Amino acid sequence: MKILSIDTATDICGVSILENNKLLINLDTNSGKTHSENLLPMINKALEETKLTIKDINLLICDRGPGSFTGIRIGISTIKAFHDSLKIPYIGVSSLEGLTYNIKNNLQNGNYVASIIECKNNNCYYAIYQLINNQYQEIVSPKAETIDNLQKDLLKYPNITLVGDGLDIYKEQFSMLKVKYSEDNLLNSYNLGLCGFDKYSNNIFTDILPLYLKKPQAQRQLEEKMLKNNQL
Repeated sequence: MKILSIDTATDICGVSILENNKLLINLDTNSGKTHSENLLPMINKALEETKLTIKDINLLICDRGPGSFTGIRIGISTIKAFHDSLKIPYIGVSSLEGLTYNIKNNLQNGNYVASIIECKNNNCYYAIYQLINNQYQEIVSPKAETIDNLQKDLLKYPNITLVGDGLDIYKEQFSMLKVKYSEDNLLNSYNLGLCGFDKYSNNIFTDILPLYLKKPQAQRQLEEKMLKNNQL
């Protein structure tokens, strides 16, 4: 099975092609260009270098967030266009679940993982998973919360490892907790593809509807302005 996996939820634009769980090519990059400029040329390059065409792809995998609102929409619309024109099946994977595959090979059965993505102002996106028989089970569903609330959740689970870019920002605040830290904390399209392939192998076809845990900044600003005006 040939798999095209793309990740546009962060500053990194990622494209990988896998054959089952074997990586054929990975082109994750942060070139400074927008994802709308990068994505299709990167997909074309990945296909050319693997001597494949889009018609050879059997499964599409896309990051559905949380992350950049604009980036998520670009990735999802690209995957939907391929699906609509070529009827290739797709699977959506959350950024948080994709991150757990950064450290899957380092865990033992029963261990917990907390994926943490920074979303500014002492807040983060996070979810907690447990590895059971080499498959992740979602223990705490994705949410947007303060770091204080995250710490309260972390206290409930022993043998937990933290992964994600939130560690770079908030690691000092976790220093009093008995947790382990991943050294590989960036999302990447290959691990996203591994997660999607596991879902496919277990007949789990999740949609690629955007996973928005917070309202877009423009909408929040508009609501704050309207509330302020109503108070005058």
